[in-house]
Amino acid sequence: MSISSPPPPSLLSARLRVGECTVDMSLREIHAPGARRARRVTPKAIGVLAALIEHGGRVVSREALLAQVWAGTMPTDDVVTQAITQLRKGFDDERGNPHYIETIAKYGYRLLASVESLDDAGAMPDAAAHPLEGAVATEPARARYAPAPVDIRGDWRGILAAVVAVGLLFGLVLLWSFRRDEPVASRHAAAASARPAATASYRLITSVPGIESSPSLSPDAALVAYVATPTGGRGSAIMLQTTDPSTPRQLSHPEGDAWDSAPAWSPNGREIAFLRVEPGRACRVMVLPSNGGTERSVGECDPRNPPSFDWTFDGRGLVFGSRGTPTGGVGLRLLDLASGEWRLLDYGATAADVDFAPHYSPDGRWIVFVRNTPVGDLYRIPSTGGTAQRLTRLHADIRGWDWMPDGRSIVLSRWSGSESRLLQVDLDSGLTQDMGIPDAIEPTIAARVPAMAFSESRSFFGIHHVALDGKGGIDRMYPSSGRDRLPVIAPDARQMVFTSDRSGEFGLWWAQLDRPESLRLVNGLRPESWHPPDWSQDSRRLLVVGDGETGFGLYEVTPASGQVVRLPSPMSDVVQALYLPGDDARVLVVAGGEEGRLQLQLFNRRTRPWQRLAVIPDVAVARVDGAGRRVLFTRPGRPGLWAADLALSPASVRQIDPQVPEVARYRAWAVASDGRIYYFERQPGCASALRRLGDPKTLLCVDRNRRNGPSGFSLAPRNDAIYVTLSLWDGGDIGFMPLAMAPEPVGSQ
Repeated sequence: MSISSPPPPSLLSARLRVGECTVDMSLREIHAPGARRARRVTPKAIGVLAALIEHGGRVVSREALLAQVWAGTMPTDDVVTQAITQLRKGFDDERGNPHYIETIAKYGYRLLASVESLDDAGAMPDAAAHPLEGAVATEPARARYAPAPVDIRGDWRGILAAVVAVGLLFGLVLLWSFRRDEPVASRHAAAASARPAATASYRLITSVPGIESSPSLSPDAALVAYVATPTGGRGSAIMLQTTDPSTPRQLSHPEGDAWDSAPAWSPNGREIAFLRVEPGRACRVMVLPSNGGTERSVGECDPRNPPSFDWTFDGRGLVFGSRGTPTGGVGLRLLDLASGEWRLLDYGATAADVDFAPHYSPDGRWIVFVRNTPVGDLYRIPSTGGTAQRLTRLHADIRGWDWMPDGRSIVLSRWSGSESRLLQVDLDSGLTQDMGIPDAIEPTIAARVPAMAFSESRSFFGIHHVALDGKGGIDRMYPSSGRDRLPVIAPDARQMVFTSDRSGEFGLWWAQLDRPESLRLVNGLRPESWHPPDWSQDSRRLLVVGDGETGFGLYEVTPASGQVVRLPSPMSDVVQALYLPGDDARVLVVAGGEEGRLQLQLFNRRTRPWQRLAVIPDVAVARVDGAGRRVLFTRPGRPGLWAADLALSPASVRQIDPQVPEVARYRAWAVASDGRIYYFERQPGCASALRRLGDPKTLLCVDRNRRNGPSGFSLAPRNDAIYVTLSLWDGGDIGFMPLAMAPEPVGSQ
């Protein structure tokens, strides 16, 4: 926690320009351009603003804001959220593309906008001309300053003791971090101790409408290949451009309904490998010259489960993840480009291990990959095969990673708190730094130059009511400028909950369907958006996985009263939880077990500790079919659907469909109250096609152009409608930035 001295009187009476807004600190008024009048905020809100200004673009934790602005009081956790919301309204900030205050999930906030004094005397004391760390530099910095935050009242001896205690704690963390046998902290400890890395400003090098994704940097960082849909095209293609904003060139040319994805530069920079998928029909591994030319097919893959891959260190072949290739066996495999032969790597992988995103180390000695998700970690094996060794203990949903050129650290994208962040992880010490880039996935780092590209994903979804007869139309519910996800209607058909960041950060929202004005935030819980919450049969309670006042875990929420209670689940890496119909004593829990492998477990919650009654390994997501008295589930990295009885008896487990849902849509299905199973798929001419399992015909084209959310949907109890998120705006750009290399260790050669 950072303790600062009281602010100078000049700050408390200052008139400032923050971004394009004028702020009168003494009057507590913010005047936004185009606003008819200034908006007055509370003293606490202006205190939060002062604290953010003082830190000069660095992240300020919620705990630090509570200590500085609410010192000597016992505030509730939502007071910081309320103050931030007031400031954003005053700045007239765009919720989907913030220009002023950024939320750093599970940590705090930072000020993005530039600040200058409007007083006659000029710049305030301690003024400094520098761009904000991690923000996009759009113009030369003018006079900016970092005054101290609001006055900290209370006993300074107590504050000094707190500083000493924090210092001791930090020392213990450093000692622990340098243990070689456990190089990286657990997911929640790492999130609590991660600090923003001092990084250079990044810039977006693409800006056309639509989504640009899956970047791959050339070894010299001069060019970037990425995936986008060409103007007038039906499928995606591989595009190529310089790492400055410039006009791209279409490199690959898919035909018909095919789409190209996953470009990867060869080590010598002369070729680019990629995947070409014809939905439901074919998947091919392709290679073409990086300067354009004839494409050639070098191998086949599974169109329902396209694999992850990278080049081998010598550039003579490709290394693939453990799923999605036509060869038998389990584990990573190599494709020799000269002979076309596939070879499995021998490193002790089992059928339960989902190993993906493999990359050779810069010296070629190791292959490092992600094992399991959404509670996965990095593992390594010798490049010739051997025993797999765990490198990290993040227990994280990793959405892309790459090596730094020195081979001592990596950069990864981690999904947490319903958003993605880029982290830099030192593999020796285990120290983890937040790079201060929100909504960033798929990092790629040049092999010879310390430079990185990544995808900035900015897609927005809204909740829609869709009549299944196709005659009732599509109605958007609870419009806002935030991102809405995971709508779930209660069994009584009178209530709904969903997750949204409409208050500034993701939270759980509840409303009565016949009273839209009843919509309100359930305080005290930040839900994860892997899977929807689950309603009890009496429509009074919910099981929700997320971060609450007592940390990450499984919570039971009574939305009508706002009560949030942490449940004593014995599993720390909980992903999903479900009630059983007519049974208050037992619950189903999907959680990470050994090495992050997901398991479906049945617990008796009336015992202390909870008694585990049964377990089914290798389960990705589960749904309860009350009418059929069974549990339905998908498996990690595999297409298809399985079923078991409510007791999870091993003899009852059977596969009921070998292909649906597809791997990429393993969450996009739901069970109706009559036991019928519905799922979404993408079809030619229909971005969101609703199907019913066992019916060869499409039930309904919900939307021809907009895609449905990936995390499931909810069926009305009468099975006459669905509640689903549809994309309101799909955006994704490629970002580029130089990287600061860590200094060489003392004594290194």
